[in-house]
Amino acid sequence: MTGPLAELGYYALSRHPVTPAELVAEARIADEIGLGTAFVSERFNIKDAPTLCGALAAATDQLGIATAATNHNTRHPIITATMGATMGELSQGRFALGLGRGIAAQWQILGIPDVTGAQLSDMSAVLRRLWSGEMVIGHDGPIGSYPLLHLGVKLDAPPPIMLVTMSRRTLELAGQMADGVVLHTFLSADATRRAVGHVRAAAQRAGRDPASIRIWSVLATATDDLDENDRMRRLYGRLATYLQGYPGPLMAANGWSDADLERVRATAAFTNARGPIDATATVDELAELADAIPDAWVSDSAIGDAHGAARSVAAQFDLDVDSVILHGATPTELTPVVDAYRQIRPETTRKLPTNPGRMTP
Repeated sequence: MTGPLAELGYYALSRHPVTPAELVAEARIADEIGLGTAFVSERFNIKDAPTLCGALAAATDQLGIATAATNHNTRHPIITATMGATMGELSQGRFALGLGRGIAAQWQILGIPDVTGAQLSDMSAVLRRLWSGEMVIGHDGPIGSYPLLHLGVKLDAPPPIMLVTMSRRTLELAGQMADGVVLHTFLSADATRRAVGHVRAAAQRAGRDPASIRIWSVLATATDDLDENDRMRRLYGRLATYLQGYPGPLMAANGWSDADLERVRATAAFTNARGPIDATATVDELAELADAIPDAWVSDSAIGDAHGAARSVAAQFDLDVDSVILHGATPTELTPVVDAYRQIRPETTRKLPTNPGRMTP
């Protein structure tokens, strides 16, 4: 290792079954090999985002930390503000708050209103006011009505706010008001390039510097070092799980064929689904999925040997992203890829700050 790679990140606890006790050892290895940021996705089981982010801050010294994503509609605004403020102080400025829309079907099941773009904009504005020490009196907006919101502290360096999305409208919203953007796994190169264009063009229209917004692509990483069944689960099983939850946005972003989707949905993994496919599919079901999913849907992933995967990582910067998340592998598994990437690290890679939501210190 010759220094941190602030432009690279990984998703903490991205495999099934989830074992939170692995988080700390995993993060320390990430710190050692130079990965820049640990991203935390939230599931309502044993993946509570604030708890995991706090553990990451305590266990590491230089690793950036971000939620990607949490949802504002599951907490009172003052609770989310408290989380962001606490994490910002605990991590000494390494934390970014990533917000997203979540899955509409899940909100319906839980009896929680859907997340809208207007709410994301309103929530972001309220959080920034609270972190600046302002007393918010009589707020009445898309996130609701609140007589009084106040933290009683003023943060010298409030956490940046990122949006996690792949839909054009939310990408454009991010260009208008966010500090950073996290895209989605399994976006093709063309889809990633289009997404970046939507963000930067919206920023330009809003009178912002388009280069001031830090954009992260998310690259599925499943190298040949993995057991073949494990590799199928992380690649095809993970993609199928996304197609379970929100096929529309992913299909639209990539311009994929509905006929191909119907062939995937006809597989036993879908028709016999017992929960998230990447967590429950049998080996035979995964093999059927691998046959049904078009090669083009996974071709823009980091696959092959470590050197091939590293080349795929480096190629992401040709799409005008600022940073890349290596998704689906632990820091231990990523070590050969990171080592290979160091040998071909693009000269155009910027010297980025530790905080994943900032372009400048």
